Amino acid sequence: MNMINRRQREIKSYDREKALKYAHKWAYARNSDYFDFENLGGDCTNFASQCIFAGCGVMNYAPVYGWYYSNSYNRTASWTGVNYLYEFLTNNTGAGPFAELTDVSDTEVGDIAQISFSDSRIFDHSPIIIKKESQSGKNGIFIAAHTFDTDFYRLTDFEPLYVRYLHITGVRL
Repeated sequence: MNMINRRQREIKSYDREKALKYAHKWAYARNSDYFDFENLGGDCTNFASQCIFAGCGVMNYAPVYGWYYSNSYNRTASWTGVNYLYEFLTNNTGAGPFAELTDVSDTEVGDIAQISFSDSRIFDHSPIIIKKESQSGKNGIFIAAHTFDTDFYRLTDFEPLYVRYLHITGVRL
């Protein structure tokens, strides 16, 4: 039986404070290092990815299923697509951030709350959690986002039909 010797990747903590600072700095502006996808379907997941990257500093350059941005033409769908980001974060076993689907009570600042505005459970928006009031459930979640540019905006004010929460548990180097 052949055994494949795979190097274990070192895991580091996700720097939630760096993600938070980035979110506040760019919530109402655009970082010129990144293309603004506002008029091409929305910029929310691009902004969420930028915030996550600020907190982790590691991209995953795997073609198709990775998570990276070099420019508007050289990036993965997971950098800018709501559902692709979900798939990457919850299934990533390589370099970069990884997350788990969780309940609102287990979220933290720097996590992602993905919103569905329809009853089809197709998720449309990826804001980043920037404040959490304890014991308030989703009414106590405040977010920052692009497309609907906001900072310190109450999640429930979007009137979502469904919300899924992605808790970023770490970063593989």
